[in-house]
Amino acid sequence: MFSRAAFRAAQPLKRAAISSRSYATEPAKKGTNPLVFGAGAAAVGGAGYYFFATPQGKSVAQQAEKKIASGPAKEAFTGGDQGFISLLLEDVEIINHNTKKFRFKLPEDDMVSGLKVASALLTKFKDAGAEKPVLRPYTPTSDEDTRGYLELIVKKYPNGPMSTHMHDMVPGQRLDFKGPLPKYAWETNKHQHIALIAGGTGITPMYQLARGIFNNPEDKTKVTLVFGNISEEDILLKREFEDLENTYPQRFRAFYVLDNPPKEWAGGKGFITKDLLKTVLPEPKSDNIKVFVCGPPGLYKAVSGAKVSPKDQGELTGILQELGYSKDQVYKF
Repeated sequence: MFSRAAFRAAQPLKRAAISSRSYATEPAKKGTNPLVFGAGAAAVGGAGYYFFATPQGKSVAQQAEKKIASGPAKEAFTGGDQGFISLLLEDVEIINHNTKKFRFKLPEDDMVSGLKVASALLTKFKDAGAEKPVLRPYTPTSDEDTRGYLELIVKKYPNGPMSTHMHDMVPGQRLDFKGPLPKYAWETNKHQHIALIAGGTGITPMYQLARGIFNNPEDKTKVTLVFGNISEEDILLKREFEDLENTYPQRFRAFYVLDNPPKEWAGGKGFITKDLLKTVLPEPKSDNIKVFVCGPPGLYKAVSGAKVSPKDQGELTGILQELGYSKDQVYKF
């Protein structure tokens, strides 16, 4: 989540010596630079794109998530009038000072979640004595074809009843889920180029979308990510995006912006600005593009304007409107 000062005023951005909208034309070479996420330094510092590679980088599709071999799988969540399903919490992993990864067991070992790209699940719990239950949608970070479990990455917010409840949970407890909640229906090669503008935990639907694209060998969509956070440790799914950048340098590029960067930070500093987006996003007049936005209220206000409801995207305002994008070219998660 961005700090309150995150969108005060934009600072001038130097134009890249090489067009920042173009992609690398050669596969990434192996190297030892650990700052794979520093690819965004080109546009922010005025030096063009760079794609750093770590030895033996692997794509998201190659990661070692436990899956049961082939065959048709039953879907745990089928939508409609199915209602809520109680899932057992199997494992909790600490990601950083305020974020945890939760693994929930599906009703059967051979089941998949039933989610499609892009969709989410609704969680529910009710405190004793409370009049109404707490409801909160989350986008799982596990693959849609993962069998037996699903994973959520959840950041704890001071006044967030669901995130606080989940952070207090321990393995062996249960949480109610319902879904899928359809978001943006993705089809192979639906767009030639998409841009993902995210802040904080708004990265999870973006990761679901990017992962679905790069897990499909038939999908040739190009993807640009712009991801803003407060500090370096707040960058969620950093390793997963590094793997994508190493594996698909001709189709994926990432730019990271920090409110409070460390001294040695090579990426963007401050916040997501009009100049940055003008430099790195596909041209609004390009053929068949789509820009996705997800994050805290301040990000929506500055970049695209807020959506009115799940069924009403609202008017397009902010930076994207100023840059010439149309309402039809933008989707707000």
